[in-house]
Amino acid sequence: MELGKRIQELRKKANLSQTELAQKINISYTQMSRYEIKGVLPPADVLKKLADVFGVSVDYIVSGDSGEKAQAMLKDTKLLSLFKAVEEMSEDDKHIITELISTFIFQRDTQKRLIQK
Repeated sequence: MELGKRIQELRKKANLSQTELAQKINISYTQMSRYEIKGVLPPADVLKKLADVFGVSVDYIVSGDSGEKAQAMLKDTKLLSLFKAVEEMSEDDKHIITELISTFIFQRDTQKRLIQK
């Protein structure tokens, strides 16, 4: 994904307009639009401000590192660290963990549906 699209995606997930984001990082709306639409590379200080607003690293904004994307999407740091640990396990262990999580979610959803009836 391109830099501008990544900034736009993060901005939308944060429920911010271009104007609101521009105000938060102290730049003009026009400049913000250039970064998103024309793919103009922001200077380092603006990248840092964007990273701070979105709670991601500058590296993620620039290159879209997948580990950083997970961190951007998953706010619970304990869960994130657990998922990172699972990622290092053997395929068999990953399969077992996946089955446990799937079963738990299925049971929880079933209980919710029964309670709603």
